[in-house]
Amino acid sequence: MKSLANEFFATMAEGARAHQKANSERYELIINGIKDERDLARQVSLVEDMVAQGVQAIVIAPADSKALIPVLKRARERGVVVVNIDNKLDQEILEASGIRIPFVGPNNRAGARKVGEAVAARLKPGDAVLILEGIRTSFNGQQRRLGFEDAAKAAGLVIADSQSAQWEMNIASQVAAAMLTSHPEAKAILAANDNMALGALAAVRAAGKAGTILIAGFDNIQAVRQAIRAGDILATADQHAGQLAVYGIEYALQILEGKAEPVDCETPVDLITAANVGE
Repeated sequence: MKSLANEFFATMAEGARAHQKANSERYELIINGIKDERDLARQVSLVEDMVAQGVQAIVIAPADSKALIPVLKRARERGVVVVNIDNKLDQEILEASGIRIPFVGPNNRAGARKVGEAVAARLKPGDAVLILEGIRTSFNGQQRRLGFEDAAKAAGLVIADSQSAQWEMNIASQVAAAMLTSHPEAKAILAANDNMALGALAAVRAAGKAGTILIAGFDNIQAVRQAIRAGDILATADQHAGQLAVYGIEYALQILEGKAEPVDCETPVDLITAANVGE
């Protein structure tokens, strides 16, 4: 996985553990992750370690859509089944490398568009919005930015600025603060993950603009659910973190058992607002 400091991936790990406990006769589970989503070298090393240990399958949420492909190719050449979850690997590089690695996960662009549409419904044409992007070499970050842009364009909103905050809350707080200073007319901040949405919320509060700027995220972590209930964040997208690793594990097992071919499989992503966030 990517950052274990991110609640989304901690939830993913919990889901995997629960699934393995209920299916202990089918497989053994090893869980690994990196502390920082920018630590690509560490994630490459983890893959190398898993191959050296002789695992039969690796389910990976890659921190980068391109940088992990060479080591995953080596894993495939050693006969390891690889299933890609969460962040899709670069299709062109996969094809150029001559390997097939199926992606099991949501349509991030469609999910982000749903979030963007929820924000747009509260605004009027011509209003300015800001975007906090994830790591720009990550496919899911790219797709979420595009989904936000799709919604903004359809609603006639103006994207005043779009910058990367590298998925991190503290970085997002700093970037959002600078963006708000440069664009005081902004009416909303669309963040490509919930950690960055929380960073945006901190920046909005520090700027004395709480309640006047709409904020949305993506991932449906607990802290954002609480913020939605409190009216501090408008919306997020739920890609069902607790099940995402399970989808990948189940697919890897089917491939190992000869019951599935390595092709992409789309999983659900749902809009979460005050209307359905629950208690």
